[in-house]
Amino acid sequence: MIEVSELSKSYDGVEALRRISFSVKPGEIIGLLGPNGAGKTTLMKILTGYLHPSGGSAKVDGHDVVEEAGLVQEMIGYLPENAPLYPELTVQAQLQMIAELRRIPQGDRTRRLSEAIRSVGLEERLTKPISTLSKGYRQRVGLAQAIVHQPRLLILDEPTNGLDPTQIVEVRHLIRKLAKHSTVLLSTHILSEVEATCDRAIIIMAGEVKADAHLSELAASSDAILTLELADGEKAMVLKELRGLAGVNKAEAEERRGARVVFRIKTAESGRDLCPALFDLAKAHDWRLCELKNETHTLEAVFNRLTVAGGAR
Repeated sequence: MIEVSELSKSYDGVEALRRISFSVKPGEIIGLLGPNGAGKTTLMKILTGYLHPSGGSAKVDGHDVVEEAGLVQEMIGYLPENAPLYPELTVQAQLQMIAELRRIPQGDRTRRLSEAIRSVGLEERLTKPISTLSKGYRQRVGLAQAIVHQPRLLILDEPTNGLDPTQIVEVRHLIRKLAKHSTVLLSTHILSEVEATCDRAIIIMAGEVKADAHLSELAASSDAILTLELADGEKAMVLKELRGLAGVNKAEAEERRGARVVFRIKTAESGRDLCPALFDLAKAHDWRLCELKNETHTLEAVFNRLTVAGGAR
């Protein structure tokens, strides 16, 4: 559905995007992450045809976003961070105008409008002027007008901005529902939003793609956690054995939890699973094994690690 190849964008000599490449399959929900100024909004504006790239290419469903901008825009629903609304219009008039601009056939218009209105919970606000709505309800109107034409690609920039916790959960469910018919590209600063909603994350920092993987792959680690029940004085001996094990880069012990000690073991070889060797070592020394597992990382930990490594500047 999306094919980005060597895409670059510069503003007065400043590179906002640096030869980024990625692809998105139909039906995926992609979380687009990055600090302020990373290039996320620039990327979304290029995909929607509002900006032209300085180099490289981007295609939506096989159509070039520059050469076939009009066709691409017809199949995209876009919700920018601040939804473009006319404050003097009522909610109903705003959505009817969008349906007309989107050239939704008259015979389908009422049904499409009703579906979008029900999906975002605007039934009781249709006759209200937009100027009188709270920020959360204005966000709902923006989302409704982004989906009223049932787009093949839905691009959302901070879609839960201004919503209360209940509304956030509702929007998450709605995005999942929309993904049955649309591919979704979701930009957000809220990492838990991506973990709760998305299948995959693309992390952009300083205009470059620093990570692109399914959430389960980002969370996975070859490092291990070993919990043993030890007598006083045994911890130093265990650490010595762990640090001498082939494939181990680093081994550290946490504070004691009663009789139990938790060891964190980092692998020297990315992708190597240390657990089988650690199990054999524990068995050979007759250690009282309480737990042995691969460590998992939260998306926040992955993001922070990339930031510390110099991805953001």
